[in-house]
Amino acid sequence: MKTAAIRQLFLDYFHNNGHKVVRSSPLVPQNDPTLLFTNAGMVQFKDTFLGLEQRDYPRAVTVQRCVRAGGKHNDLDNVGYTARHHTFFEMMGNFSFGDYFKREAIHHAWRLLTEEIGLAPEKLWVTVYADDDEAAAIWLDDIGIHPQCFTRIDGEDNFWSMGDTGPCGPCSEIFYDHGPQVAGGPPGTAEEDGDRYIEIWNLVFMQYNRDASGTLVPLPRPSVDTGMGLERLAAVLQGVHSNYDIDLFQNLIQAAAGVLGVKNPDSQSLRVIADHIRSTAFLITDGVMPGNEGRGYVLRRIIRRAVRHGYMLGGQLPFFYRLVPALVQEMAAAYPELREAAPLVEQVLKQEELKFAETLDQGMAILRREMTQTHGDTLSGAVAFKLYDTYGFPLDLTMDMARERQLQVDTVGFDALMAAQRARARAAGHFAEVEKNHFEVSQPSHFVGYETTTNNGRVLAQQHAGQAVSQLTAGQDGLLALDCTAFYAQSGGQVADRGRISTDNAVFDVTDVQKLPGGVIGHYGKLLSGCLSSGAEVKVEVAAASRMATARNHSATHLLHAALKQVLGSHVQQKGSLVAPDRLRFDFSHFQAPKPEQLQQVEALANAEILADHVVTTQLMKLEEARASGAMALFGEKYEDEVRVVSMGDFSHELCGGTHVPRTGVIGSVYIMAESGVAAGVRRIEAVTGQVAVHYVQQQRSLVQQLGSTVKASPIELLMKTRQLLDRQRQLEQQLKQLQQQQVRESGEDLVAAALDIDGIRVVAAQVAVAEVDTMRQTIDQLKDKLGSAVVVLAAVRDDKVMLICGVSKGLSGIVPAGKLVAQLAVLVGGRGGGRPGMAQGGGPDVGQLPAALAAVEPWVRERLKAAP
Repeated sequence: MKTAAIRQLFLDYFHNNGHKVVRSSPLVPQNDPTLLFTNAGMVQFKDTFLGLEQRDYPRAVTVQRCVRAGGKHNDLDNVGYTARHHTFFEMMGNFSFGDYFKREAIHHAWRLLTEEIGLAPEKLWVTVYADDDEAAAIWLDDIGIHPQCFTRIDGEDNFWSMGDTGPCGPCSEIFYDHGPQVAGGPPGTAEEDGDRYIEIWNLVFMQYNRDASGTLVPLPRPSVDTGMGLERLAAVLQGVHSNYDIDLFQNLIQAAAGVLGVKNPDSQSLRVIADHIRSTAFLITDGVMPGNEGRGYVLRRIIRRAVRHGYMLGGQLPFFYRLVPALVQEMAAAYPELREAAPLVEQVLKQEELKFAETLDQGMAILRREMTQTHGDTLSGAVAFKLYDTYGFPLDLTMDMARERQLQVDTVGFDALMAAQRARARAAGHFAEVEKNHFEVSQPSHFVGYETTTNNGRVLAQQHAGQAVSQLTAGQDGLLALDCTAFYAQSGGQVADRGRISTDNAVFDVTDVQKLPGGVIGHYGKLLSGCLSSGAEVKVEVAAASRMATARNHSATHLLHAALKQVLGSHVQQKGSLVAPDRLRFDFSHFQAPKPEQLQQVEALANAEILADHVVTTQLMKLEEARASGAMALFGEKYEDEVRVVSMGDFSHELCGGTHVPRTGVIGSVYIMAESGVAAGVRRIEAVTGQVAVHYVQQQRSLVQQLGSTVKASPIELLMKTRQLLDRQRQLEQQLKQLQQQQVRESGEDLVAAALDIDGIRVVAAQVAVAEVDTMRQTIDQLKDKLGSAVVVLAAVRDDKVMLICGVSKGLSGIVPAGKLVAQLAVLVGGRGGGRPGMAQGGGPDVGQLPAALAAVEPWVRERLKAAP
């Protein structure tokens, strides 16, 4: 059975048994800064299991895309060397949120494996937690599994916890027996680490809550969380022992072999490349870009590891990006977002590969030499750090190569050097635990802000200084939860509303609004007057002018997004945004700075749609229906089953939960103020609308008028006048350069006459008035020609800094190297220098030490000549 068919069979089975099919969540976890990447199927349901989020379905089934590379869960070092380690894998799982429990979960697992898939019952082994008599009875009595194939296991392996506290419970694991021809013993035995018995499915029964004291308290509504690796099950069903031998991986390996021109497909390096194209492509699809910290650095490490393995196989760089079409063919049917993002993925991979290729040859040569010269079994941390700092080799790439030579790497020394330099974070996992305020309330907040900016509501709960209180008094900062509110909570790049919440005798100034667990909308601010009690009826008033200004900018952002796609190409995808009352910022995928005329075209398209005064419509529809209608969705964003589509004529259709203007004409106009690059493959535009746009145009007009007045030209003549002034400046600079060269030539005779003679070697060390590098180099060459065998050091002062240039005649450079001489002199003026033996340059900030530096030339040359053989 093909991998794609297994994936669909799993979803269909549970769908037919009352489970809601839920799409894979993005690889970047939503609202969970404690987790680097999504690494299990239950991640998107974490708040549901914790009781902080309610779902409108009691049971679900998913096939979740997962990444384990970097941070606590890191399989990167083992990928390619084992049969089952991957940076990217698919986790199939069924979930019950207080609906069914052990009996139905076990029956579903057994029925699917033995009846639907057709595995022989005698090939399956089962473990349960040692004290879980209920699960044991179901397996032995209901299912009838042979006692020989059943084991009770104590300890952490068969008891799962979400954390030190919180939901937890026993596990039941299902193993597949590959047969006696494979080494290894049954689970729970001393030989269990062999490969004969492979875990394929883990059933977690969350039936307890562990409190701070470690006590296990039964949950009122126990839940089920299961996980089965798609790749492992495919290996079993396709009769192969290694995951890399299943159809999906074999097709990717064949594609990699074809791109690289490799005839032997049985290669560790090809397995690495096949694995890494999956993780890198899906990470980019979900919005991660290569960088030097956090998730971006993990992505860069994976890309560079793949590139290095391709290089080892003799491939011509760049090659990695050429595997994207093969991956799309294998996986886009299950994940359509991959097909949409493919052009961007190819561009990102190609650019990153070319960037690494610039230093790969040099770094590899240095590493090979150092490994050859290493005595013992440990490569020094200094070498690893140099490769990282100078050649862009991630530490784990160096460790990977060292392992191939049976060497370890001194990571302690590497870390010490990294800390000493105070480099940017090199490893992933700098995602601190963030505590969210949590209200003990029985209902979520109802948002009515799409229809109004005022409403009546009731205070559900309050906090002061992080503690629940029943009343706030004047002057206290606080956090309020209301049953119903018009305040928009910060989300999707749009800033929070501001305003006030009041009663007849109390006024609460709202300065921030955030989404809290459990669907609660939290209002942060300060009680300006009176007392406010929980349960009080209040009046909600959003600052209407600020809300409308924000709405203008949000609607304009949609128009600019659509215009950018038209002008730059369909690969443009939103990578971030800020929508505030006074401005908007929009980050998008594009690999080069847009030309000025392209930005003008984008601006013109957006303003044309504003002038058209389209009605801005919103429509609630099913996610799949919205995608089918052509509505733009953001890669890496988590959407509910029902989504809100915001449309502006036929020009823009986008999934969005923000606030917008009623008609595009209300925006007034939009002007792009700036464009810049913010990361590899990511550009940013900043723009203004409404009254702020009017002020911007007025400022630009005032600036043009001031410039015209300064150069005595009308606005129409300003460009021509500026060009004339620049032409005149270039002419004067050329004349000045010619005069300086003439001055140097005239002074050259004096320098020749003043040259010292040291054992037949002529030495010149002098300060000159001209501080142009090219002119000084030309002068040195002329002096060497006139003097014969010579050492010439010229110095000049430019911008309050010393500039030193040294030239040495060809036959002398081996005895008196210019680079070493300049390095010595530069130290005297507080700087550094170096270069080739024949010509070198340096400098420093200490102008007062220049005479001493020039005086040091003669004794240094004498010493070198004296030491010469």
